[in-house]
Amino acid sequence: MVKVKVRTGRGTGTIEVEVGDLKFSGEEFKKIQADRKKAAGNRTVSTGRGTGRRKLSDTPEPKARPSTKGKTRSTGRGTVQEKVQHKLLFGFYFYYIFLRFLIF
Repeated sequence: MVKVKVRTGRGTGTIEVEVGDLKFSGEEFKKIQADRKKAAGNRTVSTGRGTGRRKLSDTPEPKARPSTKGKTRSTGRGTVQEKVQHKLLFGFYFYYIFLRFLIF
């Protein structure tokens, strides 16, 4: 059991709830979604403010997000432009240099 904070009352309050499994994201959640989609089968849902209908089994798979590497991000009310760097790779690079410095 894991305690998770949940927002309540239009985001003004929080409560702690005990959750058995954290299946909110990741590969395991994708499998759960695929199982739910299969179980839905030919069930139809209304779309577009109730003007259209579609089968749940015909729902398209989500697309991967495009890479933001090398693009610019504006901050400070649009006055500053900075290049986006992937922090994970950036951190590994410095860790690698630190280890090489210790070895030699």
